[in-house]
Amino acid sequence: MARVIDGKAIGQKVRDEVKTRVAELKARGVEPGLATVLVGDDPASAIYVRMKKKACLEAGMSSFGIELPASTTEAQLLEVVDGLNTRRDVHGILVQLPVPEHIEPEHVIDRIAPAKDVDGLHAVSRGRLVAGVPGLRPATPLGCIRLLDEIGCDPKGKNAVVIGRSLLVGKPVALLLLERHATVTICHSRTKDLAAEIARADIVVAAIGKAGAIKGEWIKPGAVVIDVGTNRTEQGLVGDVEYAEAAQRASAITPVPGGVGPMTIAMLLSNTAQAAATAAGL
Repeated sequence: MARVIDGKAIGQKVRDEVKTRVAELKARGVEPGLATVLVGDDPASAIYVRMKKKACLEAGMSSFGIELPASTTEAQLLEVVDGLNTRRDVHGILVQLPVPEHIEPEHVIDRIAPAKDVDGLHAVSRGRLVAGVPGLRPATPLGCIRLLDEIGCDPKGKNAVVIGRSLLVGKPVALLLLERHATVTICHSRTKDLAAEIARADIVVAAIGKAGAIKGEWIKPGAVVIDVGTNRTEQGLVGDVEYAEAAQRASAITPVPGGVGPMTIAMLLSNTAQAAATAAGL
């Protein structure tokens, strides 16, 4: 039976580390600040933003919440971002997605100053990741790597299979694994024999957003499974991987909920502290 990777406990460990780092920065006259921008009244987005604000305050950071009506134009939103770019007390800027349909998200993301792009989604941030040079990385993929580190799973030399090629998770987590010297295969909806690809993987990262799409019987005995999927079903939240079956074969596996999820905000806080330290030349 697989070891259950406790994302809640590991996420709290990261938060505690960030809290210590923030205290050190404050002692040197730097108080990290995160600005969240919410456009519209999407209930799920509002919950996420509240969680991020609460996490900031618990870490000792400043939290700046900006809420705009759904009728906000793209030009108006870009003006808000421009203002946050110039504020010395704001070290991280997060525009909560999705934004209303009349706003192009890429335009907004690329307006954020790269040094304040704590979501790691700016074109410059992506380019730095591809080039393998230091920079702010997307929080969820960063959390996946931290989970591997915490259980002592070194990707070096291992076969890693990433299912999903999104800019949010699939591509960046594949690049982070490559950076750690794994041999990486990215699978997607056009992959001919997904079961065969997964069957040879020492590390499986599932990020396609389809409940139970990865069958437990496909998992190589002893593999580590990181399930990024969060799918709402009649049975509650479930991942992309058939958990019960996969847990019989894997050496370690993340549950849903309680696996990757808690890591996202934790790594976002870590990125904000890093951005503040970099801005201060520390």
